[in-house]
Amino acid sequence: MLEMNKMQQRLLHPSKATRQDRFGKTISLICIGFIMILTVSIIGFIAIHGLATFFENHVSVMQFIFSSNWNPGQLGKNGQPQVGAFAMIVASFAVTLLAAILATPFAIAVALYMTELAPKRGAKMLQPVIELLVGIPSVVYGFIGLVVIVPAIRSVFGGTGFGILAGSIVLFVMILPTITSLTIDSLQQVPDHYRKASLALGATKWQTIYKVILRAALPGILTAIVFGMARAFGEALAVQMVIGNAALTPTSLTSPTATLTSQLTSQMGDTIMGTLPNNALWSLALVLLIMSVIFNLLIKVVGKRGEMKK
Repeated sequence: MLEMNKMQQRLLHPSKATRQDRFGKTISLICIGFIMILTVSIIGFIAIHGLATFFENHVSVMQFIFSSNWNPGQLGKNGQPQVGAFAMIVASFAVTLLAAILATPFAIAVALYMTELAPKRGAKMLQPVIELLVGIPSVVYGFIGLVVIVPAIRSVFGGTGFGILAGSIVLFVMILPTITSLTIDSLQQVPDHYRKASLALGATKWQTIYKVILRAALPGILTAIVFGMARAFGEALAVQMVIGNAALTPTSLTSPTATLTSQLTSQMGDTIMGTLPNNALWSLALVLLIMSVIFNLLIKVVGKRGEMKK
């Protein structure tokens, strides 16, 4: 009976620690709810305005994706709106893939040096350099690309110097620290007994790195690459400064073109809310949102399959 009374007293008059726990859980739930509402609101806002191009302005999805005619302010010869995002979609993927192809070997090499080969002093010297690259604003990268990379491409390949190649080089430098940092984390998660077992069997240092460590860390490295591609795909300002901002299907790496993000940032301020040109830009934003979701799903799939058992 006495024990029952004590239990009732605890329920009716919880201790200070219990009250703090309940307060903390309540605050956490409120924050989680706020984040969920904010995320759903952003997705809903973009979806409503992005789908207006297809439902209100009667533009077909196939025309939007596979047509290269982009001039939302005027009607074509057939009387249909000229809302074709194919050129910008191709340019976005081309810039992203080329930047990832350029950055991945350098990122893996730096990560291997810092985790497997470099002395502690060397690793400590490289770490601030990587962190410094992360902290440089996008406009600085774009300005350097504008005054250094574009003239260099112009002098070597001719033309204006603007295009996919210039954008890819700028993005290569921008995503390099992201891929490098995540690759370092992935290599550090490889258990030490993998290395010791390989060396004990007579493998050389390079054989251990190539056939054991890299293979064990491969899912994490792929996740790092996808993270870098996600950042490159959504980068706007730096790419806008060096790609040329011409909504044309690229015919070469040095021909001016435009990505989804560069078109958005350069034209959104010149349109009126609710008009076809504005809705078309929101449709581009919807494509970016869908690609962001796809990148996140890829990261989850690769990360889940690559969970390392220690």
